[in-house]
Amino acid sequence: MWWKNRKYKECQEIMDSGADFLHLDVMDGHFVPNLTFGHPVVKCLRTKIPDAMFEAHMMVSHPEKWVQPMADAGVNRYTFHLEATNDIEALVRKIQEAGMKVGIGIKPNTPVDDVIQYVDLCDLVLIMTVEPGFGGQKFMQNMMPKIKFLRSQFPNVDIEVDGGVSHINIGCCAQAGANVIVAGTAVTGAKNKPEAIKGLRDEWNKAI
Repeated sequence: MWWKNRKYKECQEIMDSGADFLHLDVMDGHFVPNLTFGHPVVKCLRTKIPDAMFEAHMMVSHPEKWVQPMADAGVNRYTFHLEATNDIEALVRKIQEAGMKVGIGIKPNTPVDDVIQYVDLCDLVLIMTVEPGFGGQKFMQNMMPKIKFLRSQFPNVDIEVDGGVSHINIGCCAQAGANVIVAGTAVTGAKNKPEAIKGLRDEWNKAI
């Protein structure tokens, strides 16, 4: 219980500091080597933070198994990895039928061409700028061409960037065409979280 209370306090502090939504990293120890939490913790967070938008970033094998539990836990957007399932269209339908928005993520080594045929099916495409599984990695600026290409082909889709984003590089994400930013360590590791979020927004606004 203490762990759930600590997670709630961390998430509430981030929202109180000015975040637009909560990006919840769910890892199973299989798709990525790290292990975090599952739907029971998300459900607990939802009871305590009823109004926040929750995105579950499912870094898991067999993401279809967790669609309904995450929907029942109160997740708004279910973002799975293209590399984790063999039937993208069936999984998208299952997520939509559960009442959630759909995000599809790709790892750095996955060609952007692999996701093109599914963009019209989803609400958001996630471009990883680190290898998924651990925080604190160095931002991969060589992922920006993927974002530029997606934006040129799909002007209305949400494009999210996750991994190593900071006030130093958020501008290049904006210029490439991303419009949803996940800032992990840059916010959670900051002594002054409101100031960190404001600084990120300021750099974003300078770039667009």
